[in-house]
Amino acid sequence: MERPSRFEEHRYLGDKRNQVVHDLDACTDAEAIDELMAAETFVCFGPDTLPEARNRGYRLCTRCDGVRQQARAEAEAAEATAAQPADA
Repeated sequence: MERPSRFEEHRYLGDKRNQVVHDLDACTDAEAIDELMAAETFVCFGPDTLPEARNRGYRLCTRCDGVRQQARAEAEAAEATAAQPADA
């Protein structure tokens, strides 16, 4: 999905109505972003990171296939890291 012109330099876009943050790089639901832009109830974060969005009380949108795939990949990577033996 292409980022909205006002947010070309931002990855995370928050919805003030429901405290959900959208990852524009992983979003596959263009209609949701278009509706958010039309409602003008959006916010960007500085720094533009997921931890900053979570610090402000936003939770990651899970409606998009891309976000679910990314979360699954991150969880698998974390499990693989945890399964590695620690160096003595």
